[in-house]
Amino acid sequence: MKKLLIIGHTFPEPSTTAAGGRMMQLIKLFQEESFEIIFASTAVISERSVDLPKFGISVKNILLNDSEFDLWVKELSPEIVIFDRFITEEQFGWRITESCPKALKILDTEDLHFLRKSREEAVRKNLPLEQANLFSDTAKRELASILRCDLSLIISEYEMELLQDKFGINSNILFYLPFLINGTKEVRNLPFFEERKHFITIGNLFHQPNVDGVLQLKKLWPKIREKLPNAELHIYGAYAPPKINELHNINEGFLIMGWAEEVGSVMKSARLQLAPLRFGAGLKGKLVDAMQFGTPSITTVVGAEGLCGSLPFSGSISETDESFVKEAVHLYSDKKAWETAQKNGFTILEERFQKSFFSQDFNRRIEEISSNLEKHREKNFLGQVLQHHTLQSTKYLSKWIEAKNTIPQNASPVCYANSSEVRDEYK
Repeated sequence: MKKLLIIGHTFPEPSTTAAGGRMMQLIKLFQEESFEIIFASTAVISERSVDLPKFGISVKNILLNDSEFDLWVKELSPEIVIFDRFITEEQFGWRITESCPKALKILDTEDLHFLRKSREEAVRKNLPLEQANLFSDTAKRELASILRCDLSLIISEYEMELLQDKFGINSNILFYLPFLINGTKEVRNLPFFEERKHFITIGNLFHQPNVDGVLQLKKLWPKIREKLPNAELHIYGAYAPPKINELHNINEGFLIMGWAEEVGSVMKSARLQLAPLRFGAGLKGKLVDAMQFGTPSITTVVGAEGLCGSLPFSGSISETDESFVKEAVHLYSDKKAWETAQKNGFTILEERFQKSFFSQDFNRRIEEISSNLEKHREKNFLGQVLQHHTLQSTKYLSKWIEAKNTIPQNASPVCYANSSEVRDEYK
């Protein structure tokens, strides 16, 4: 049986983050191809982490800067290794290259971190997003990681275009793989317009775009409530910081509800979702969830990025606060407009995100690269150059840290490093 090793920055939490749901979708794809899957992470399993062994997935706790990993992974000898973000590849990519040189290395970008961070910086400086500095140190690190890997999974069409047009990344090492939907819930017994009430916003509140979105809603909500005095805004999300919890106000109908154990139950009872996201990247899981449960959304250009293509959006895309408030009141009150927005969401899912559109092509691409790995890598020579230099610098930094951590407290180390080894001596 073929082996897939996933090295995760954290263990997946599909009930709290879209990234966790995305990871479980990837796992399902490989399970359907009869892979034995091992999930390794330096993180601690949390109470909201998915029970991976329940799904037949082995779990391995690993350490940073630990040569025991090299021995373990060499014995494991996986055919494919997936890194769940560029930081994980930086930490373990060189070890995989040394210990398992024939393993196919895949980077699941989740979203482009440098794009999200550059937009966040632009918002903080009150600059239009078009002036965001994409050529940052984070961009250099993330692009280097993409080049070092054999294939990178990109979740958004916008980001596919950005990588190729702006940075000249060869499409040969990129693969567009968005959220994967099995059918739609349109045929299910979802509540009708009259059966729903109140607004909802949802998202992991450890994630800065979501925190900023809630703060924006605090400013916008009084204008909406003025027009809809009986409506409430229910804010769901795990890991809320104190500054968010302090916004809870029953009299204003601005309610911090905490973590939603079951997204579907709270999403389908709401009439409308509000997502005034000023920065971010990738696809927004909350908007995909809303479409699945028949809940139209009011969002921004950033929020809707990569979702609807040439199709009408499932709700409204607003570029100003005034438009956001107006559209929220309109869609909440107008049954016909609401039903049209709901149908638009079902159409987007059916025409753009069906799992069947991508799974076969993905498996075929994996097989093509695996069977011609050496030639594939030759075409990405710049990646080999980066791999060579990163292998040396990251490798010896990690070995230095490992050696430092093993020195007795009463000893004084003198470390000499050359191009082939690190020696430790004690005075």
